[in-house]
Amino acid sequence: MLKILIAEDEAPIANLIKMNLSRAGYQCTWAADGEVAADFMYNEKFDLMLLDVMLPGINGYELMEYANTLELPVIFLTALGSTENKVKGLKMGADDYLTKPFEIVELLARVEAVLRRYHKTETQIYVFDVAIDTASRCVTRNGEPIPLTMKEFDLLLLLARNRNIALYRETIYETVWGGEYMGQSRTVDLHIQRLKKKLNWDNEITAVYKVGYRLEGEGMPQQ
Repeated sequence: MLKILIAEDEAPIANLIKMNLSRAGYQCTWAADGEVAADFMYNEKFDLMLLDVMLPGINGYELMEYANTLELPVIFLTALGSTENKVKGLKMGADDYLTKPFEIVELLARVEAVLRRYHKTETQIYVFDVAIDTASRCVTRNGEPIPLTMKEFDLLLLLARNRNIALYRETIYETVWGGEYMGQSRTVDLHIQRLKKKLNWDNEITAVYKVGYRLEGEGMPQQ
């Protein structure tokens, strides 16, 4: 299981991040100040750090310098959204820079993108009795293949990586189809219905009123 260090002094934000990353299958450790984060970095090996700039004790920029010596990938999460701050963070070696407030689905996508860049993404995701192989793009149940189209696979992967999160139709469409969502389009709904039928997930994928869809479940990615 991939390990993520969350260096964030605001408990509500840290808990929200930790909850959603844990549901997505990551092992998370929270540090509420820079000195605690530095101790964790020294004593444990992490695959990624989510780093706030304005930390008590040791600030995020100082921790960034330490992370560079450890070759630890970093995504800055900060309320400092000016171009100057972004440029400073990226020039120091950060892999990404996300300004607060942000959508959890965007954070998960950026985490996945950075980990993929370092070849650290999971290859097997398990939800209920379904196994998703992200490398071969195969989906099986008890060893038996479930044939999905390319878009159905991408849709399933998006839902699986955002379990228990209500995803807007706009988010689903723009992520899976790559274009701007037109409100009258039934593309998302039709693909959801086909996916539910193929997986026999009538109750597992639920419609969220005036929002979109959510995949219920606590299945965890495994290595």
